[in-house]
Amino acid sequence: MFSEDQYVAISGLQHLAFCEKQCALIHLEKLWTENVLTAEGRLMHDNAHSNTSETRGDLRIVRGLPLHSKRLGLSGIADVVEFHRSENASLQLPKHKGAWFVYPVEYKHGTKKSFKSDSIQLCAQALCLEEMLQTEIKEGALFYGKTKSRTAVQFDENLRTKTEYYALRFHQLMETGEIPPPKAGAHCKQCSLVDDCMPQLSGKASLYFAQMLEQTLAQ
Repeated sequence: MFSEDQYVAISGLQHLAFCEKQCALIHLEKLWTENVLTAEGRLMHDNAHSNTSETRGDLRIVRGLPLHSKRLGLSGIADVVEFHRSENASLQLPKHKGAWFVYPVEYKHGTKKSFKSDSIQLCAQALCLEEMLQTEIKEGALFYGKTKSRTAVQFDENLRTKTEYYALRFHQLMETGEIPPPKAGAHCKQCSLVDDCMPQLSGKASLYFAQMLEQTLAQ
């Protein structure tokens, strides 16, 4: 169990799963560079975090719901959490009749990605909700702003295990304070911190110093 002062941000798991160095630059070095993608994404989340709720028949929608997990040491805010009334559900909501199941929805700018970092973040939200509400959550969704569409995410054992791993890894990263080396790849083009990270230059610099060391030792 973690105390509140040990909590790390749920959103950081998405950064970590995307790139360890990006995560360290944001959460350890406090670096952040805005670009068009991050600005549009921020506006989308600001709208989602409106702290409002509404009920439409058997659907209750809560926006900007605070989340936490003592077990994983996580905290954050859910964009949208849907509560669906169903005969097959078991969760009771105060002042609302019937039984409900929980369906978290995370808003993302752009389109569906090939890597799983968004799903990791959503699963972390589900794990927090399960702990807070003492219920089981089987599925959630990622809403992508560019396509205006949802992608369902199943919270299977594989995704849960990966999410718990990244939660543990995030705590380790924050405790050690070390900045991991960059891993250059296609994903770097989507990172607003690419100029701060300079992954290609870092790789060339490492090669240069290795060559210089080899030459010096050979003399």
